[in-house]
Amino acid sequence: MYQKRTAAFALSAALAGSAVLMAAPTASATVQNVNYQCKTPIGNKAAVSPIDIKSAKSGGGYKITMSFQKGVSSSPVELGKGAMHPSAVIKVGGADSGQFTATGPPNDKAIPANTPIKISDLTGTYTPKKSGKVNFTAGVLTIKALGTNTTCTPSNSPKPSLEMDVKAAAGGGGAADSGSSASAPSGGELPQTGPEDSAIALGTLGGTVLLAGAAGVLWLTRRNQAGASR
Repeated sequence: MYQKRTAAFALSAALAGSAVLMAAPTASATVQNVNYQCKTPIGNKAAVSPIDIKSAKSGGGYKITMSFQKGVSSSPVELGKGAMHPSAVIKVGGADSGQFTATGPPNDKAIPANTPIKISDLTGTYTPKKSGKVNFTAGVLTIKALGTNTTCTPSNSPKPSLEMDVKAAAGGGGAADSGSSASAPSGGELPQTGPEDSAIALGTLGGTVLLAGAAGVLWLTRRNQAGASR
């Protein structure tokens, strides 16, 4: 009897664990070879680089990292440390659509002339607008160096490097949706639309005007009485 209960408990635990694994968000990353056709200040160049894209949850969105496993393009002159600034478009498909830009730090050491330019990891933030399975694909790469721009466009229609399940954050209502009214509340109190000090200042100003008005009426009354007595 004890052995049957133990076996039943173990089976239930295994099924529960399987359910948790099935319900957990899934992500599938595949390194894709991207054939970049680059337009440089000295002519056109081509290079193929394997592209890896990974994600990490970050607040209400995801931090997306794009990695280049081989260098692309080249420069006829040496690029000194910090001279090259890369960025790339990452396309979003599947349940969601659009694109965003990933950027990276400049080169941390000099790049010799006529050698493939190794691009540092590029990162960007993706915030889902729709829930479901989305994918991320390498887009146009831009390299800024020595006052020039080199644009490298994928020519082989690469497949997505990452596919994963995402959930869009619930939209919060703004001030217009809060149902608040600008009318004055009952009891004659001033509506407080700014800091508390402002409301106090307005109340003080109102009291000062009221006292000034009362003083004026009192002065006119006394003046009329004086005139009548003459």
